Amino acid sequence: MLQRLVHLMPPKVRAQLRRVPVLVAFYRWLRRGRIRERYVLVFLSAVALGMCAGTNWVGQQWFPPSALVLVVLAGGLLLRVKALTALLVVVAGVVAVDSAIIDRGFSPGILITVGLTTLLALALSRNRQQIGVQGLRGETMLLELRDRLNRQGQIPALPGDWDSNVELAQAGGSSFGGDFVVSCRHRSADDRDLLEVALVDVSGKGVAAGTRALMLSGAFGGLLGSVPPDQYLAVCNTYLHRQYWDEGFVTAVHVVLDLTTGDYVIESAGHPPAVKFDASAGTWHVGTAKGVVLGVVPDLKCEPESGRLGPGDALMLYTDGLVEQPGRDLDQGIDELLASAERLVAQGFRKGAREIVQSMSAAHDDDCALVLLWRR
Repeated sequence: MLQRLVHLMPPKVRAQLRRVPVLVAFYRWLRRGRIRERYVLVFLSAVALGMCAGTNWVGQQWFPPSALVLVVLAGGLLLRVKALTALLVVVAGVVAVDSAIIDRGFSPGILITVGLTTLLALALSRNRQQIGVQGLRGETMLLELRDRLNRQGQIPALPGDWDSNVELAQAGGSSFGGDFVVSCRHRSADDRDLLEVALVDVSGKGVAAGTRALMLSGAFGGLLGSVPPDQYLAVCNTYLHRQYWDEGFVTAVHVVLDLTTGDYVIESAGHPPAVKFDASAGTWHVGTAKGVVLGVVPDLKCEPESGRLGPGDALMLYTDGLVEQPGRDLDQGIDELLASAERLVAQGFRKGAREIVQSMSAAHDDDCALVLLWRR
C-alpha cells in the first residue's frame, strides 16, 4: 500500500523525499517488516493515551476522538492478534475516559466507526499472522511474485529475422491469473539453436487460479530446456500427477522452434489448437496437435504436429479464455479469433495482438493469453 502511494507521487516530490534520511529509513523499515512488536505496542498505546490527554486538555478541534481509528488500523497492520488485543484494551479505556469527560459523550457514529475499524484490524492481523509476516512485507511479497512471473513469461532475445509477442489479460483486472508462459533459448545436443515456449492454462480464473499458476510456473519453467523437448509435456504430466490436486485440471501447449531452419514441433495437452499464418497464401491454418490434459492419466500420449516457418509466416498460441464462451461451440470461437487475426496481417503482429486480447478478454471475462512467434 505504502509503495503504491509513493509511486503515485510526482517524480519531483519523490526525489525530495529520497533526500530525507529519516523518511527513507522509515520506508525501508516498514517494507522489510523488521519491527520489534513490543516497541510498536508501547508506541501506539502512548499515542492513544496522548490523544486522550489532548482531547481533554486542548480540545476536540485538534485531537478529535475519531483519530483513534488511525491507531487501531496501525495496530492491525503492525501487530499480531495477541498484541493487538492489548492495544484494543488501551483504546477501549481511552474511549471510556473520553466519553465520561466530554459533555454529552461520544456520538453513536464515532462508536460505530471505531467498532467496525476494530473488526477490520483484527481480520488484517489474523491474516498476516497466518502468513507469518509483519508490516507491509506480505503485499511486497505478492508484488515480487507477480513481477517474477511476468519476467519469466518474456520471450528471450531472438535473432534479427525473428520476433515475438506475449499478451496476458487476467479476469477482472487482477494481477494474478491461471494463464502463464515459460520460455527458454538454448543449444541442443546436436548444436541447434532452439527456442522452447510453453503456454499453460490452469483451470479457474483470476486470483483463485493464480496461486496454483505461481507454483507451477516455477516447476514448468525449471523443466523447460532441462529435459529433452519431446519429453517435456510427459515430464510435466508426471510432476503434476504426483501432486494429487483435486481443484481442477491443467492444459498446455509446447512449441520447439529451430531458429536457423524455421522447423517447429508442437505438442498439446488438452489445449486449444495452435494456428499458423501462411504468408504465401495469406491464410491462417488450424493445427492438428492433440493430447490429454495434464495430471489426469499417469502416461501422457500426445500427437505432435510439425512444420516450417518461412519469411512472413507466424505461429499463434492462445488459451481457451479467448475462444470459449458458455453456450457456444469451440470452433465458432476459433473462427472469431481467426477473423480478428486477419487484422494482424495489416497492422503488424506486435501492434494488433494487444488489441485482440483486450477486446476478447473484455467480452469473455476470463483469463486470456496470446503468444505470437513470427519470421520476418
